[in-house]
Amino acid sequence: MSHAPPLGALLRQYAAGSALTCDPVEQGLLNRGYRLRTTRGRYFLKHHFDPETADPVAIARQHRATQRLADLGVPVAPPLTGTDGRTVAVIGGHAYALHPWIDGRHRHGGQLTTQQCARLGALLGVVHASLERVMPTQGRTPARPTDGTGATDGSAGTGGSARAGAGGSAAAEGVDPARGADPADTFALIDRLLAQVRRHRPYDAFDELARHRLLERRSLLERHADRRPPQGGSVGWVHGDFHPFNLLYRDGEPAAIVDWDRLGVHPRAEEAVRAAVIFFVRPVGALDLAKVRAYARAYRRTAGAGPTQLAAAVHRVWWERLNDFWMLRWHYERGDTRADPQFPAASALAVWWTREYDTVCEAFAG
Repeated sequence: MSHAPPLGALLRQYAAGSALTCDPVEQGLLNRGYRLRTTRGRYFLKHHFDPETADPVAIARQHRATQRLADLGVPVAPPLTGTDGRTVAVIGGHAYALHPWIDGRHRHGGQLTTQQCARLGALLGVVHASLERVMPTQGRTPARPTDGTGATDGSAGTGGSARAGAGGSAAAEGVDPARGADPADTFALIDRLLAQVRRHRPYDAFDELARHRLLERRSLLERHADRRPPQGGSVGWVHGDFHPFNLLYRDGEPAAIVDWDRLGVHPRAEEAVRAAVIFFVRPVGALDLAKVRAYARAYRRTAGAGPTQLAAAVHRVWWERLNDFWMLRWHYERGDTRADPQFPAASALAVWWTREYDTVCEAFAG
């Protein structure tokens, strides 16, 4: 890592002893993390590096939310408080937070039993219901999405902050005013990406797959352009980035939900669908629908969400995926290849989902 954390100043601020070891944690696409062992214990040091999520005020709000959730029994890892009474340390213009180290491992949906999938859905439902209790109800304007690690281009995904903006009447009433991505914009993006693929040298297997998927997606969009979803459903506070790398398991049970950088106001049912798509996608680009059913039924029960809400969310997230090219944009526009391993399954999923649309809706809402 190019930026070494200022351990001396940080540990003094948190009265956390002297550093013994500090090793980077390589998982995560936005921020930087370190496994830190000091004379007083083991910690996770988080460097809030990404400009979109590094605002100390927003970070402090996330910290307050996780502490309140912990008080309700939700498995989270609230940060330590520094000697100045703050949870965020700003040193040299960089924002840091120190969390207790949580022993555990990440688990993909393929590593979970059907019962564990049901408990996963119930957990997310509890998170949404608990956030309703601990977060403010005023100013719940849906956050504008950004191109992030799990978000799609121009769609309500994992991007965006929770800052209240000047929304219209729909937003003021707790409804997402945004429509799905405009196919015209997506067609223009496909053309731009195809040109970048053709220019890329040396031309390799990734370029060939990218070209194939872009042409395939353009054909799918031409056939389904009239299915652009209308205005979104009801919104509420959500984690914003609920996926396997942000959930730690210990002894087969969830130990901690981490990385609340995307905490914000979005359609709750869409987060439930989006999370399931990430957890339960198989390498071939199909969903494990038996596990989806168990997860979705438990989520609906604990979140109080009805089948109609889930069906609408399925449609919006399907459309989101159909217009989704953030991995290719990272590869060709940023020169960032960290998401490349996800591309084969993610790009195949949109094709499979379109073919199995009714079956997928039944799994979530049936």
